Amino acid sequence: MIRLNRFISQSGVCSRRKADLLIKEGRVKVNGKVVAQPGIKIDPERDTVELDGKLIKPQEKKVYIKIYKPRGYLTQLGKDKFGRKTLTDLMEEVGIKEKVFPAGRLDLESEGLLILTNDGDFANIIMHPKKKIPKKYVVEVKGRVSSETFNKMKKGKKLDDTFLKPDDIKILRKKKNSTLLEITIHSGQKRIIRRFMKSFGHPVLRLIRVGIDGISIEGLKPFQWKYLSKKEIESVVK
Repeated sequence: MIRLNRFISQSGVCSRRKADLLIKEGRVKVNGKVVAQPGIKIDPERDTVELDGKLIKPQEKKVYIKIYKPRGYLTQLGKDKFGRKTLTDLMEEVGIKEKVFPAGRLDLESEGLLILTNDGDFANIIMHPKKKIPKKYVVEVKGRVSSETFNKMKKGKKLDDTFLKPDDIKILRKKKNSTLLEITIHSGQKRIIRRFMKSFGHPVLRLIRVGIDGISIEGLKPFQWKYLSKKEIESVVK
């Protein structure tokens, strides 16, 4: 027996958190009947599970991919109602044929490391706030960050819905009209770095995620991808 949300995530459809949402929306059926409780248990050998009328089958081989997502792509599967390019378009363009979903997100104008997998448990480790998986970014902001402001950034700041204190932050270089910083956080809240920097009067000009725990974007350029090594996978699944 296995929990329904875990069965869905292990089948490569989505993460466990996303599975919870799909179930609550009434889009999942077990043996032909709609269920609304993510935690109910099923027997994968006997029960049939459908999502939006399509049968869900367990994945046999686990897939782990890292890709350098360029700017201009939404981190969502399927088509966008406004015609913007999505992760589905990106995977088609670069030749990823496996059935995978993103473990986390990068907004439309952000770029860098994105993990694709069909392993819901692995994705849950990366995405769940309680796991506190460190994510490293290189950020170029408008204006030259003063020592006073930088010291305030290190101490953190209360935003509208949360308090963000970077796990680590350093200035890499000051340019004529901008500053390049490296910041590590474990929060996955939407646009949180952009909101954090803007609150200090330094809006983000460019944002690149360069690492997730022991997984690095080093060696990859926009649109390039490769399978994760055993060492990289184990750096997350400790």
